Amino acid sequence: MKKLILAAALAAALTACAKRPDAIVQADIPMQAYTNLSCPQLAQLHTTEKKKLDDLSKQQISAANGDAFGVFLVGVPIGSVAGGDKEGEVAVSKGKVSAMESAALSKGCKL
Repeated sequence: MKKLILAAALAAALTACAKRPDAIVQADIPMQAYTNLSCPQLAQLHTTEKKKLDDLSKQQISAANGDAFGVFLVGVPIGSVAGGDKEGEVAVSKGKVSAMESAALSKGCKL
């Protein structure tokens, strides 16, 4: 009985772990949100969002590493429990970057 409870607790802890940024699927952001911008505006916004995505990805990697470490030591995903999981923010940022790149391509802009 104790083994069953321990296995269930371990499974629950592992499923609560933060994902690595490359495993996060981008949110669906329509490119039409960016087609009204000029090429320079689009390029500037793209640069800003790419920087934000890089920062969020670093935070997400840190949360994933903290989760792996915490589960290994105490059986609790420490990074996620402490609020370090940025999965939703990474997904939205990835979606924005992709939408901007699609809008730039459709307008013939270079980013």
